[in-house]
Amino acid sequence: MIKTTLVAAATGLFACTAFAQSPAGYPADYQKVIDAAKKEGKLVVYGATDSKAAQPLIRDFNALYPGITVEYNDMNSTEVYNRFISEMAAGGNTADVMWSSAMDLQMRLASDGYALKYKSVEASKIPGWAVWDDQAYGTTFEPAAIVYNKRLVDAKEVPQTHADFAKLIQQPKFKDKVTTYDIEKSGVGFMFMTQDAKEFPKFLELENAFGEAKVRVQSSTGTMMERISSGENLIGYNVLGSYALVRAKTDPSIGVQLPKDYTLVLSRVMFINKGAKNVNAAKLWLDYTLSHRGQTIIANESKLFAIRADVTGETTSSDLVKQIGQDKIKPVPVHPILLQFLGPQKRMAFLKQWKETAGKK
Repeated sequence: MIKTTLVAAATGLFACTAFAQSPAGYPADYQKVIDAAKKEGKLVVYGATDSKAAQPLIRDFNALYPGITVEYNDMNSTEVYNRFISEMAAGGNTADVMWSSAMDLQMRLASDGYALKYKSVEASKIPGWAVWDDQAYGTTFEPAAIVYNKRLVDAKEVPQTHADFAKLIQQPKFKDKVTTYDIEKSGVGFMFMTQDAKEFPKFLELENAFGEAKVRVQSSTGTMMERISSGENLIGYNVLGSYALVRAKTDPSIGVQLPKDYTLVLSRVMFINKGAKNVNAAKLWLDYTLSHRGQTIIANESKLFAIRADVTGETTSSDLVKQIGQDKIKPVPVHPILLQFLGPQKRMAFLKQWKETAGKK
């Protein structure tokens, strides 16, 4: 099911203006890409980024490149993958650009040959771990957070590390009051949990603690935060920190803790469909998203944490590194290594262990 489809086009003033020139510092022949994109006049994006967070980017892209209609389809991360695969198999129209927080699913598509090889003019401005083979690009720098109800969880109880969290949720107070992603339905949830299995030596103890607490699983960040805010749940694990920190600014019930032993960092992966109908518009969108201008919007309006180190603001990679410390940040690499848990046998074994431990009721 598609959650939302946004269609944004430049109208009014922008529709009457001359089409954009190449951004400063871009190669002289980049104008050919801009002119070709204008002729295409459309861009279709499938994204797992909430429409509210995507809108500022779309608006600014339209201001920069008037005349290109952006059709943004907002789905959860598993839906993004499934819809693209089914449409490609059927030979019908599908996305020009894929943009999802389920990094492993995006890397599966890219490594299976669905991504166009395109060296972004902005590629050198993002970390090396965030680019794979000029095909897949990390666009954000978002922490996995512990989120709790500030009214019902005392400040002294708030876990500082993953081990603290595992110990805390075994207390009777937290039975039926703990939430995390449903790792069978949420691509992001599955990816975060498999990364924890690699980073956290006592991961099995954590799984058993979830079982003791009778963890309540959800497929979306929004649902988890609603339930934590209301007090139906007291604490949430591996919640997308970008969304949680924005919510915490306006919701006095929401508290956010970034683990001090290590903090996983996700980067929403973007690639251009190899068979994109509007390939030049797709190139413009990718380059814009990675540009200083686009990243400034990501940090200060979309609040998704800019990946570029030269962007300033609260929700930036530089700010996060200052808060947690470079040695405690564990970015999930944009790399096929993420596929190791997606093979049928490994995936089934991981889910079986999860059900036997965290899933016991």
